Amino acid sequence: MSETLTTVAAHRQSCLDLVRPLPPLDLALRDALGCVLAEDVVSPRPLPAFDNSAMDGYAVRLRDVEGASEDHPVGLPVVGDVAAGRADTLRLVGGTTVRIMTGAPIPPGTEAVVPVEWTDRGVTHVTVRKAPSEGQHVRRAGEDVEGGTVVLEAGTRLEPRHVGVLAAIGRARVRVRPRPRVVVVSTGTEVVEPGAALARGQLHDANGYLLTAAVEDVGALGYRVGVVADDARELAAVLDDQLVRADVVITSGGVSEGAYDTVKEVLSAPGQHSVTFDRVAMQPGMPQGCGTLGEQGVPVFTLPGNPVSTFVSFEVFVRPALRRMLGDEGPDPDRPRVRALAGARWTSPPGKEQYVRAAWTRDGEGRLVVEPVSGHGSHLVTALARATCLVVVPVGVSVVEPGDEVECLLLGPLPVGDQWTA
Repeated sequence: MSETLTTVAAHRQSCLDLVRPLPPLDLALRDALGCVLAEDVVSPRPLPAFDNSAMDGYAVRLRDVEGASEDHPVGLPVVGDVAAGRADTLRLVGGTTVRIMTGAPIPPGTEAVVPVEWTDRGVTHVTVRKAPSEGQHVRRAGEDVEGGTVVLEAGTRLEPRHVGVLAAIGRARVRVRPRPRVVVVSTGTEVVEPGAALARGQLHDANGYLLTAAVEDVGALGYRVGVVADDARELAAVLDDQLVRADVVITSGGVSEGAYDTVKEVLSAPGQHSVTFDRVAMQPGMPQGCGTLGEQGVPVFTLPGNPVSTFVSFEVFVRPALRRMLGDEGPDPDRPRVRALAGARWTSPPGKEQYVRAAWTRDGEGRLVVEPVSGHGSHLVTALARATCLVVVPVGVSVVEPGDEVECLLLGPLPVGDQWTA
């Protein structure tokens, strides 16, 4: 581990340099949710593909129902039915009507559809009590999109609404960037599984579950490995076993300068791994490491063991790297940032970039105001549940005073249209 402090920006760039978008592949539509499109998707046909009815009702010519009203209803013979899915063509003859269902193809000659609510719902003869306007309740072919039009652009992360569009245009498979498989390893002889009784000196594995959930939240696939004790051989064996399925490995704990910091011990040893450990000028989360594992060169991010440090480290370094692997190639892979006003006074180590767990509110003028939700201790994990942002205090600032403008890394959305959003 180097003696000098590495800047946050430099370590973040080292993490980003380890990764690149995964090669695209064709996935079945059912499996593509959450992936990023690697192609522009063009509709091969218009949507709708044919003129169809927007209502259950009766296909009519306008002159046949002109002037129809409650006081002067118009009667017409019903000469046929057109159900949704009917393939044959039934032409509408003047002076008659055809009963039609929602989504059914419009018979040639039809100028409008009279909803059933405007009629007596007749089967062989219908009484119309209101006249439609031209084209009313008719969905025209191509009204949604013309054939040959791009409906989804490359780079779009597929959400349920996008999957619906792909199905509507007939795509059974789509070319996407796959979701990276991320293996999460918690280390520490003192760490035990949630649900287990705690002996003196033990604690439950918050990091493993926190990191796996964070990985899934980004859009990657998280695989939590059981807790690994502070044993170099055991950790080395676990890491070697996991490389078969891992696109990325994240570890927590064991990266500082103590006697039992096993992650650093294993990954610093000569061999197939290439990992650099640094002290990063940040609070919390100073001890960090990143590099590659095995002959495959699988990226690994080694995070500190205190839960708050683990969370902040993931947000600042790992989340942007995973987004790059997913194909999010925008200029800023971070969470959204906003400017806000400090609502309280706190201190910051002037030689480090500080990340303060905070919650935002509004003052009487509608401005965003942020206040810390706990002290600076990296073991104070319960405050994470109350934090809605991380306030980023730059190097060189030792005190934040009430009313100072600060930058915040949002952990959740602000209201749409917020004027303070960066």
